[in-house]
Amino acid sequence: MSRHQVTFISVGRTDENAIIGYDPPLRTFFLQAFRDAETGVPDLWLGTRLAQFASLPQLLGELHVQGYAIGTGFTDALIDTLIIEANQPSYRSVGERFGLLR
Repeated sequence: MSRHQVTFISVGRTDENAIIGYDPPLRTFFLQAFRDAETGVPDLWLGTRLAQFASLPQLLGELHVQGYAIGTGFTDALIDTLIIEANQPSYRSVGERFGLLR
């Protein structure tokens, strides 16, 4: 799983420690931002299900629909890196092989 730090922006708040990446076992792009200070759980966490966001534009579209934007750190080089990571050969996970995930 890759994890790249970027800045996320929402109305009235900014998270300079937000994470965007690609999760090969789930075959999805994901992002996490605005962690709760007490629990550490992100308020925004997209890409938690199998093949939920198979492409980066899908993830970014959902981010926009929910009223968030990516600020600094989301460079062309990072986009290239994420796309390369997502294009590596993937294999069905143990959960998929045993029918636990679909």
